[in-house]
Amino acid sequence: MLRGVFTMTRAELDWFYGGGAGRFWPETWEAFQRPIPEAERGDMIAAYHRRLFSGDLAEETRHARAWSAWENALASVGSTGTGGDGPPDYARAFARLENHYFTHGGFLDHDGQIHDQMDRIADIPGTIVQGRYDMICPPRAAYRIARAWPGADLRMVPLAGHALSEPGISAELVEVMDTLGRED
Repeated sequence: MLRGVFTMTRAELDWFYGGGAGRFWPETWEAFQRPIPEAERGDMIAAYHRRLFSGDLAEETRHARAWSAWENALASVGSTGTGGDGPPDYARAFARLENHYFTHGGFLDHDGQIHDQMDRIADIPGTIVQGRYDMICPPRAAYRIARAWPGADLRMVPLAGHALSEPGISAELVEVMDTLGRED
């Protein structure tokens, strides 16, 4: 079972942290960019990395909250563009973990490695549940994985974004899991 497919490609990272999603949410993108000096905005992942791992807890927390707010704001298809303000310790852990992996390309050997090695699981059945309007993990990655994976059943959920809490996503996941329970 996969949900909200993200394969750590440069294109996916550029979409979300290079301004692609920001074209749909310009005011939210502007708020995400605001804590970063204009001269550093060409690489938001690197700019945030410097601040998320600065050693200054207040600076790390402030930037972690901005990082988390950007993602949270775009998680739901019904979003208003604000992501709320979660607990600072959670925001810091979440932002640092994501940013660390993104900074290092997910520790993969090359861009597109996950897609390129789908033959390794060709005989394993699986279901992909993907929101049609997922701004964080655009559906193209799920579609490409499903096309490269003969055992995949792609379930594109209409009127759904990225969040697990999206009603259509949750319902589809429950249905798939119920079906698995009946097969045994």
